[in-house]
Amino acid sequence: MSEEQITLKQMLERREREYMLATARTKMKSSVESLDVGDFHAEKLGQGDSFDLPRWVVDELVEQGLAEPAEAPFESEIFGALSREKMMGPLQLSKLPQDFYVRMRRRLAALGGASGEGKMRREELERLRAVCYDLVGIRLSKLLSLSSSSVPASTLSDKLTPEEGSFFALSQSLSKEWKTGLLGGAT
Repeated sequence: MSEEQITLKQMLERREREYMLATARTKMKSSVESLDVGDFHAEKLGQGDSFDLPRWVVDELVEQGLAEPAEAPFESEIFGALSREKMMGPLQLSKLPQDFYVRMRRRLAALGGASGEGKMRREELERLRAVCYDLVGIRLSKLLSLSSSSVPASTLSDKLTPEEGSFFALSQSLSKEWKTGLLGGAT
C-alpha cells in the first residue's frame, strides 16, 4: 500500500470517528429511564421527546428500536447534489457539506447490510450506488481539470470537502511536478 493510500485511509478513519462523536438529533419512540453506554450517561429520555445525542448513541438507540433519527434520508441529498453538479459548468463545483462523503459511505454500508439481510431490494442499493459513482466521477473529473489549471486551492476551499481538499492538493502537486518534468521548469 502506498503512502498516499495509507494517508487517505487514515483520514477517512479519523473523519468517521469525528462524525460518530458529533451530535445528532433523535426522537425517542420509547422511554428510557437511565442510559449508560460506555462513558455516556443520560438520566431520562422520554417517549416522543427529541434530543441531541452523540451519533454513536443515536445509532444504538435506533438499532434497538428505541428511537428514530431526525435527519432526512440521505438519498434525497445525494440526488440533489448530483443534479446540482450536472448543472454546473465543467470547471465549477457546487458546495457539499463537510461530512457528505462520510455520510455517503455510511449510508451505502447500511443499505448493503440491509440488502444482505433481505430487508430491502438489491436494486435500490445498486441505484443509489450508481448515483454515488456518477457524482464522485463528475467531481473527480472537475477536480483533476482544476488541479492542472492555475486555479489556487484557496478559491475552491469553501466548495471542497476535506477529502476533496486533500485530493486536490495532491493532484495539483503531481500536476505541477509532471509539467515541470516535461517542460523543464516552465509551468
